[in-house]
This record gives sequence, structure tokens and C-alpha cells, in this order.
Amino acid sequence: MRILALPRFSTQRLIALALPLLVACSPKADDKPVIGLITKTASNPFFVKMKEGAEQAAAAQGATLIAAAGRSDGDNAGQVTAIENLMAAGAKAILISASDSKAIVPAIKKARDAGILVIALDSPTDPVDATDALFATDNYKAGQLIGQYAKARLGATPARIATLDLIPGHPTGAQRHNGFLSGFGLPSYEKARNELAQPPEVVCMTDAMGDQAKGQTAMENCLQAHPDINVVYTVNEPSAAGAFTALKNAGKEKGVLIVSVDGSCRGVQHVVDGTLTATAQQYPLRMAELGVEAAMTFIRSAKKASGYVDTGVQLIAKDSVAGVASLGAEKALGVCWGDK
Repeated sequence: MRILALPRFSTQRLIALALPLLVACSPKADDKPVIGLITKTASNPFFVKMKEGAEQAAAAQGATLIAAAGRSDGDNAGQVTAIENLMAAGAKAILISASDSKAIVPAIKKARDAGILVIALDSPTDPVDATDALFATDNYKAGQLIGQYAKARLGATPARIATLDLIPGHPTGAQRHNGFLSGFGLPSYEKARNELAQPPEVVCMTDAMGDQAKGQTAMENCLQAHPDINVVYTVNEPSAAGAFTALKNAGKEKGVLIVSVDGSCRGVQHVVDGTLTATAQQYPLRMAELGVEAAMTFIRSAKKASGYVDTGVQLIAKDSVAGVASLGAEKALGVCWGDK
């Protein structure tokens, strides 16, 4: 028997072929407006929650949501393909959390030129006005909150800081990093700068890409070079979990403050347990809900959302400190990421 070899396709190519067919074959596709959601990854818990919020809001508004994601933080090509697929699927609005704030701009422009509303969620583009609007955490403020708390907890002890950052040049990562340094009382850059400041107190600065395994490796490398690190800032809670594992393996988890940004239920529980010293809680459900509402307003009336909408941030800590307002971790478990 002769077996015929079928041509091999990449995953992205298969998605590109299948997506228009899936929409065309759906019995309700012609009746419901299509809204697209593009996140940085499909596995990061933050974006899982964002997708959940968008799906709930789209169902409530009578829209069809098509979700796509990059393979990892920094996968611009995957997000460009997702935009092209959504345009082919007839999306009237696209909500996107950009992995590469600059490289994604031409694809966004193509969509906007075709009459599609594009709203950035969580992460701004560079320039910010490359999208119609931005619904996001004030990431600089989030960094300042955890920086203020870490400084208050450390007191007069000289700081030896490690920062586990996102990727070079990304506005979200830069704003959290520089906000943290500002809140800690160290020389830093203003909110609009996408470079990372590094005062002498930051003895190790490395990119962990928001990933737990990479966070562990990054922390291990920092500890090898600087075993006296006493403060760890991480861009998100998965990388914080990796940093804690590295510290624990080195027998140093008791003497190091770890602060981060996210506010997931898992992360808040880590604050309760003492694994994480403090975190700044974001609200991805709110971002998604507001994004879908703005998309439906545009679809129904052609009225476009514009400008920046602050979706809120709250410092979460187990132990309060004087002069730094925070929400207790036990209470925060009831509202993690916007859950009621």
C-alpha cells in the first residue's frame, strides 16, 4: 500500500487557513459582530483571565469573540498574523496587548486604515496613539507602590537590589521598573522613558520575560554574582515565583524582600503565605470588559473610544507599614484580578 505524504504546515499557517472557515461555517457568524482579542501569550494567567473577561462581556453584548495569542512574550510575528486573520474574519474591533510595542504598529495601522477600531489593553504601543485608545493599569504607579513598600520594610539597611524585567524597550516593563525605583527613592527615569534606570543599588538587572522558569534562572545567576541581594523586584508574579524558588534552593528565602505586580489569586495567596512580600493588583477583567463595551459602542454607533483609561491598581501586603496605603492580602483574595 502506498502512503501519500501530506504537505506540512506551520501552526500559524493552519490557523490562518482555518480561522476564516470557522467563522464562515458558524451558524451565528453572520448575525453577530466579531471582536478580536490578541494577547501576548495564551498561557500566562493574567491573559487567561483577560480572555475570560472578554468572552463573558462579548456573550453578554451579543458579539462573537475570536481570541488569539503569541507563542511567548516578544512574539510580534504571531500577533501580526493574528491581526491579519482577524481582518480576514471580518472583525470590526480588535483588542490587543502588544508584545513588541513598536514592531506591531504597521499591522495596527493597516487594520485602522481598513476601518477597524483598535484598542490596546494592558500594554501601550509606541507611540501610544498608534491605537485608538488604551485601557490599562498605570504601570508606573504600580511600580511606585511596591517600591515605597519595599523601602519602608527594608528601613535603614543598605539596599542590594535585583530586578527581573520584561524585554528591552517595552513600555510596560520600563514603567514598572522605573516606577519601582522612583517609589524606592532612587534615581530613575520619568514615566515616558522606555529605557531602564540602573542606580548603584541595583546590583543585578536581567530580563526574565515574565516567565517562571526564566525568572528562576535569572535569580540563580544574580545570586551567583551577588549573594548579598536583599530586595528583588519582578515585573510579574510568575517571574517572582521563579525567583523565590531560586532563593529557597539557595537557603536565602527568609532574608530577601520580593515585590511584584499582578494581583492574581495565586499571587495574593503567596503574599498571605509570605512567599511574596507585596504585589500591586491589576484588574484584567475590567480591562477586557471595558474594551468589549467600547468595541460594541463603535460597532453600533461608529463612536470611537479615545485616550487613556486607568483601570486601577492597589498595593497588596500582608503587613501594613506606616505611610504606605495597602489592602490586606486576605481581603484582596476576594477581588483578585477583578473577580467579585
